Amino acid sequence: MNNADINFYFDPLCPFAWMTSKWVRKVAAQRDYAVEWRFISLRMLNADVDYDSHFPVGYEAGHTAGLRLLRVAARARAEHGRQAVGPLYEAIGSQAFDSAAAPALGPEERGSREFVEPLLERAGLPAELAGALDDASWDGELRAETDEALALTGKDVGTPIIHFEPPGGTAFFGPVISRLPSDQDAIRLWDHVVGLASFPGFAELKRSLRERPQLRSFGVDPGETGIQEDWHGGSRRLKK
Repeated sequence: MNNADINFYFDPLCPFAWMTSKWVRKVAAQRDYAVEWRFISLRMLNADVDYDSHFPVGYEAGHTAGLRLLRVAARARAEHGRQAVGPLYEAIGSQAFDSAAAPALGPEERGSREFVEPLLERAGLPAELAGALDDASWDGELRAETDEALALTGKDVGTPIIHFEPPGGTAFFGPVISRLPSDQDAIRLWDHVVGLASFPGFAELKRSLRERPQLRSFGVDPGETGIQEDWHGGSRRLKK
């Protein structure tokens, strides 16, 4: 039974989902919230999209690598329980986005055994779970959970999706943040977001101009401010 205060739907290789997840972890630690880490696949969400015309080079490979890692996470959950997902996601995100090696990691590398096996061990899980990378039998479960997330928000969204006070609470895509707030600001931001989310009839507050996130994978170190770019559909715009 899910007794979570928050359901957090993530694709493990979405940088903005990762940044938002770090903020949610700060809030959960201070408010003693229970978080259920659930799955949404950007590759499945964009299954009918022509990547060559809609995304920059490398996005299809990156989304496919995210799907491969979600298969591993699904197997970890099946064999080791829901509590295994959060530490595994944290290990993957830390290595993919925040480590010294992050800027040099290519999308295919992030979806490889060589990448995920040591991260499984870091999360206290057996490296053999990496065998799920190529196991499409997990895709039905991942597709169902992706559909579950989209049923909460509508289909014109990305990751992350946060479901407040499930099963009956409101769910939204985002918030999309580029900077990790301090502990105090994390709570302030959370209270503002929950206030908006709980207002009857509220649906969207959006801007497409974003700073590159404070992640080493983007060449932006903690404390630095990334350049501002125009994003569309989860990627930097190909055309002005």
